[in-house]
Amino acid sequence: MQAPTEATVRREGEALRFSGALVRDAVPALWRAAQPQAAGARGIDIAAVTRIDSAGLAMLSALAGAVAGGSGIDVTGDPPGLADLRAAYRLDAALGFAS
Repeated sequence: MQAPTEATVRREGEALRFSGALVRDAVPALWRAAQPQAAGARGIDIAAVTRIDSAGLAMLSALAGAVAGGSGIDVTGDPPGLADLRAAYRLDAALGFAS
């Protein structure tokens, strides 16, 4: 059984579902794992994310922009620290730059 903080991503229907800690050390492997699953995704589910740092947010923002193609994407979940990071980097609820 994997540790609860081990970060994972999997495709479920039209959503990329992340779990665990989305932190700097986990981002490279998550990015590689998410790339082949991202085509056609319409949502990012981060409800099972236990922690997020700026590297994790940057990855999610890049994925949101790539899969949405500028049309917006549904992001569900509110892991600890997300609101503060979004405010600091001026990102909206869809993880795009707020205008």
